[in-house]
Amino acid sequence: MMPGRINTRQMNQMMKKLGINVKEIENVQKVIIQTNTKDYIFDNAEVTMMDAQGQRTFQISGKPRIVERQETIPKEDIELVVQQTGKSAEEAKKALAESKGDIAEAILKLTE
Repeated sequence: MMPGRINTRQMNQMMKKLGINVKEIENVQKVIIQTNTKDYIFDNAEVTMMDAQGQRTFQISGKPRIVERQETIPKEDIELVVQQTGKSAEEAKKALAESKGDIAEAILKLTE
């Protein structure tokens, strides 16, 4: 073992003594992390799971594709706002987007 470098075998033994188990998850096809604005898609990612005293931690290695999420508003919600306000579908959709999908708030915005 060279100074400054840790022998993998010794490190695994030390971790095992501390109750830490590390395991690579095999045959991972895809990992997706979804936020309210983006999807981070890891194709062929390498995933490692560490179990330390009942607490599981996952490490993902790879390069993600980042996809912007389109906010989808259900057609039924748009139709309901149109019926209640007499406004166009575009106006209803805009009001629903501004109110983050809150139908009552969208209706109030369009009837003020």
